[in-house]
Amino acid sequence: MSIPAVGDIAPDFSLPGIRIVDGVVERRSFCLSAQHGSPVVLAFYPGDETSVCTAQLCEYQSELAGFETLGATVWGISKQGLDSHERFARKEGLSFPLLADEHGLAVKRYGVGLPGLGLRRSVFVVDASGILRWKHVAVVGARFQSASVLQEALAGVLA
Repeated sequence: MSIPAVGDIAPDFSLPGIRIVDGVVERRSFCLSAQHGSPVVLAFYPGDETSVCTAQLCEYQSELAGFETLGATVWGISKQGLDSHERFARKEGLSFPLLADEHGLAVKRYGVGLPGLGLRRSVFVVDASGILRWKHVAVVGARFQSASVLQEALAGVLA
């Protein structure tokens, strides 16, 4: 599938995920359409415990209060399973949801797959009505969009 355009309805999906709150792991299904009413940042990342992904998600964690002030939630999405996500989240102190797209459902719907490599580092900002309002899809995933860039995009969505 192709990458959805800004202004499109964000492709819906439901994926299993984990979230660790106060040391307790919560495993459940996360459905994008159930988030209507609040903006969501979808951060597709290639792999748990890789250097750039760790830096990216740790930065988002350190700036999580800024996302929450804007009323937004952050979801990390990769093709690793829940056990890998749980180890990664515990090791790095990540408290936002990490979703397991082992079969590539969301990766396909957002057009961010890379044959043989998994997925492109990509970020999508979905507004409270489920409309895609901002995106960045990396050609090569060696760098990532900072939390401040994403928060600026969110603030523009809310204006």
